[in-house]
Amino acid sequence: MSKKTHRTVPGVHPYDGPAGGWGALKATAIAVKNQMDTLKAPPTLMRTNQPDGFDCPGCAWPDKDHKSTFQFCENGAKAVTWEATTKRVTPAFLADNTVSSLLDRTDFELEGYGRLTTPLRYNRASDTFNELSWDDAFTIIAEKLAALQPDEVEFYTSGRASNEAAYLFQLFAREYGTNNFPDCSNMCHEATSVGLPQSIGIGKGTVSLDDFDSAELILSFGHNPGTNHPRMMGTLHELARRGVPIIVFNPMRERALERFADPQNVMEMATNSSTDIASTYYLVRAGGDSAALKGIAKAVLAIEAATGAGLDHAFIREHTDGFAQFAADIEATSWASVELESGLTQAELSQVAQAYVKSNATILTYGMGITQHNRGTDNVRLLVNLLLLRGNMGKPGAGVCPLRGHSNVQGNRTVGITEKPSTDFLSKLEKVFGFTPPSHHGHDAVQAMKAIVDRRSKALICLGGNFAVALPDSGVSFPAMRELELSVHIGTKLNRTHLLTGKETLLLPCLGRTELDEQDGTRQSVTVEDSMSMVHASSGKLKPASPLLRSEPAIVAGMAKAALPGTRVAWDALIADYSLIRDLIEKTIPGFEDYNARIREPGGFQMPLPPRDRIWPTPSGKAIFSVYQGTHEDLSVPGDNVLRLITLRSHDQYNTTIYALDDRYRGVFGRRDVLFMCDDDLNRLGLEHGDVVDLESAVKGYSMRLEGMTVIRYAIARGSIGAYYPEANVLIPLDYIDRESGTPSYKSAPVRITLRSREIATPLTPGAA
Repeated sequence: MSKKTHRTVPGVHPYDGPAGGWGALKATAIAVKNQMDTLKAPPTLMRTNQPDGFDCPGCAWPDKDHKSTFQFCENGAKAVTWEATTKRVTPAFLADNTVSSLLDRTDFELEGYGRLTTPLRYNRASDTFNELSWDDAFTIIAEKLAALQPDEVEFYTSGRASNEAAYLFQLFAREYGTNNFPDCSNMCHEATSVGLPQSIGIGKGTVSLDDFDSAELILSFGHNPGTNHPRMMGTLHELARRGVPIIVFNPMRERALERFADPQNVMEMATNSSTDIASTYYLVRAGGDSAALKGIAKAVLAIEAATGAGLDHAFIREHTDGFAQFAADIEATSWASVELESGLTQAELSQVAQAYVKSNATILTYGMGITQHNRGTDNVRLLVNLLLLRGNMGKPGAGVCPLRGHSNVQGNRTVGITEKPSTDFLSKLEKVFGFTPPSHHGHDAVQAMKAIVDRRSKALICLGGNFAVALPDSGVSFPAMRELELSVHIGTKLNRTHLLTGKETLLLPCLGRTELDEQDGTRQSVTVEDSMSMVHASSGKLKPASPLLRSEPAIVAGMAKAALPGTRVAWDALIADYSLIRDLIEKTIPGFEDYNARIREPGGFQMPLPPRDRIWPTPSGKAIFSVYQGTHEDLSVPGDNVLRLITLRSHDQYNTTIYALDDRYRGVFGRRDVLFMCDDDLNRLGLEHGDVVDLESAVKGYSMRLEGMTVIRYAIARGSIGAYYPEANVLIPLDYIDRESGTPSYKSAPVRITLRSREIATPLTPGAA
């Protein structure tokens, strides 16, 4: 044990309860009290994920038939109340607060001021945002875009944008002449979008919720469902209660994967009881998932050699290519290297292999703990390799389940938000709209920021999001944002990216998903696609936060109409009736046949998933075993004080949106300046619980620092440490990425740690982070 573990650290104390339960209900009540009219809140929350209601603006986990009577969770309630808040950012408030002073505040404080109410333009002379009309805003945008080359402009998309808004956005950009489409998927699941097509032909998961009903085993890699996709906990709770093994690989102990009390379970709530979730929990080292996966596969092949019962030979023979090369690589991989990289033993991984071979139907779930590494795409392909060994693809209760973040990040990609469009899609756009879209690849998120840093890109138009804050290396990216000729941000609330003002900066306030969207006196609905490829309608009913708000589709159309004087797109007609947008999606994207009719059905419809029928849209027509040619790419400077940093979301957080300063399940309250570390590393480095340390990047060629972090003891894998995102992004170079997908390595960045002070540090005030 580390020395002086009895030291009391302000804001840090153990949380002994389960995930969910009364704590979740209390947190929901507090969110409602702090943000909404208490009379309006209950009916609003009850319309979440209902056929005539709105899709939760939080995570992308589906619900059965999209027609449950009670389908929102604690963090979903926070997302709803955060958007439906009664607080407002008025022109008077902005006149009294300079942009420089606002930039000293955290995103938590900025979003806490409430909803934007009017279009705004940055006034450099007064250093404030001032009101302007929508027509003037569109005119300014048009004039700036006319003076630039198309590939000098970046079009960023947040995963909360609807299919309709995203489709119009890509249409606007492509008619303008660029494929520069950085989006939030580039920062989280791009390794999925690259790796899965190489293995099975599509970049999406292959399971439905019904598959969980017949699964015999769940293998869970690199995700924390209690915080990042909380409605999944209901599914895991059901599985655990009927005895399905759930084997977890995660660098940290996460309470939701250990114990969960379902707020909808009367017995558990009445008795203060809970259900154990993970049957086995392995603390894999940060960056060690690839080694763990190879170890499991090695043990499966050993079982096959000993008993002849490890592999599905018929499936491998009929449906796959590359098995012999994969098996040879696994055979050549030593157990010593597997154990060193994964932090797990041969015996442990062999136990997993035995459970896997025993199961006739296995689902493998994974999150950003797999993708946000410099070998993230390799990790994804290795996951598929493991499933292919036993034919766990294209049969009930089996398949791969990537856990998406934002509620429509998958839908955005489906309707054309990609920097690498297919030739078929581009030809259909040309046929339907009469213009020739660009065919060369554009920029992803990291490439876009590098182009901004190099001043090759001179304008940024953001459909939602907190672009600069979400990306790594703020020391480089923040100053570069100030050199832009134009920055435009469509959003509901202030964030720090908005305040990195360029030569011309506009903030355009939009409707939220909870609000009534009327066009020409008719209530409109939009559509979203969840993690399991179900597309369904969403329609809010709340009175808009301001009469000046416009919908995201209307704002995109307004910009396009002004900036494209020769456009052949009937932008006004499309905004008057969103069903016409869906008609165009149907004409240009496969899988949307009878789009408008099918979204009127409760639950919507599922997009095509050929691997569910064992049809593989790969060049060979078969699923592909891939070969992973090594262990972790080590770019770090050697040294005993080098560890691998995992950036984390707190429980009161969704991406860069921070609802409060607590992280209940990890026992941190009122602060975010903490560093999670295990006892072994504390002892090895001569540190104590409560010490204040400085961190420095150990990536070769970079000098980046994060100072004044308080070390706290936590159950985390040896050699791994954790700190909150986005604060810890300053330690991750912009170029430290997975080379195949461009995904930043937020989950395994090498850093050095040095003692700063043995004085117990008080929590940083919100404005000091």
